[in-house]
Amino acid sequence: MKQLRVGLVQQSCGAHREQNLAKSVAGIRDAAGRGAQLVVLQELHAGLYFCQTEDTACFDQAEPIPGPSTELFAGLARELGLVIVTSLFERRAPGLYHNTAVVFDRDGTLAGRYRKMHIPDDPGYYEKFYFTPGDLGFEPIATSLGKLGVLVCWDQWYPEGARLMALAGADLLIYPTAIGWDPRDTEDERQRQRKAWLTIQRAHAVANGLPVLSVNRVGLEPDPSGQSPGALFWGSSFVAGPQGEWIARASVDTEEVLVTDIDLGRSEEVRRIWPFLRDRRIDAYQDLTRRYRD
Repeated sequence: MKQLRVGLVQQSCGAHREQNLAKSVAGIRDAAGRGAQLVVLQELHAGLYFCQTEDTACFDQAEPIPGPSTELFAGLARELGLVIVTSLFERRAPGLYHNTAVVFDRDGTLAGRYRKMHIPDDPGYYEKFYFTPGDLGFEPIATSLGKLGVLVCWDQWYPEGARLMALAGADLLIYPTAIGWDPRDTEDERQRQRKAWLTIQRAHAVANGLPVLSVNRVGLEPDPSGQSPGALFWGSSFVAGPQGEWIARASVDTEEVLVTDIDLGRSEEVRRIWPFLRDRRIDAYQDLTRRYRD
């Protein structure tokens, strides 16, 4: 057995950056106090989910790497001896921005970064206005605890990203997320959406024989334009095992720090009885690189 204790910080966010970051830091300290070795924060946890509208003033929220957030969380990783997966709005150059996950090792060094690859442009999620698609590929980030297959939010719907992380030797898949309902959705529609979100990520665990960690925000965040009632984030952060089994689950509407143990050794056991990687027909998948087969 190779036990790893992980922590997921599910929080709500408001308009004040320092208050949001204080919640994130408090969540990390809580998880560390309960023995967590790896702590994951949700997508863009330093502020409101600003992509509900297109507003050039929001680019002022972006920051460089290294920068204020990386300095804060690097120091915390070093102080507590934790691996931390955090998220920020990266300012790479004037007019060039990314939605970026940053990983710090237990000594506070920057282990690596992942720039969100799939960028949505849907009602309430106008991310293409803000984020340039990632250019670092699907490469796991090596840490003292293992190789982390970090992806971000919209990436979680694509089996290709999870598979490529697995093929590159990831020990687990991690999805910092910001996803919610339109408050006008019916209860039936809400349940369909949330269950689809849970199912697709658990399917990545099954198909690749890897644990999955997914952390989402909670709370209602208003639409600054007033054109819609805003976004109601559905929480439901979770940890699933390599057969998609539930290990730990958070609530739909409450801030909480989820701490649980996962056995990284189970991936080897599961892959021996379900050898999906062995049986892949890599000689017959060429059309996967096409947009569509007309």
